[in-house]
Amino acid sequence: MSTYKPKGSNAWNIFTYFNFAVAAVMMAGGIWSLEASFSAKGYYAMAALMLVYSTASITKAFRDQEESDRIYNKIEDARTERLLAEVSGKDTD
Repeated sequence: MSTYKPKGSNAWNIFTYFNFAVAAVMMAGGIWSLEASFSAKGYYAMAALMLVYSTASITKAFRDQEESDRIYNKIEDARTERLLAEVSGKDTD
């Protein structure tokens, strides 16, 4: 069985955090300088926050699905190895 190795590097993680910070600052600046009423600015701010939250939620859902598939596959691999060991007459203990 192969062991799982994370796909992202530390540099990639730093880049994504930096990219998120830049996007958040740009969105906040755009809402702040928008020539609209306070309620319209609030609406855009809430929509931006909900978009960020929903993006994080869907990313977590995809990651959780991948992890559950990986665990299921490990269990299936272990069952297969045990079955093959029993068939070949090897002791599993």
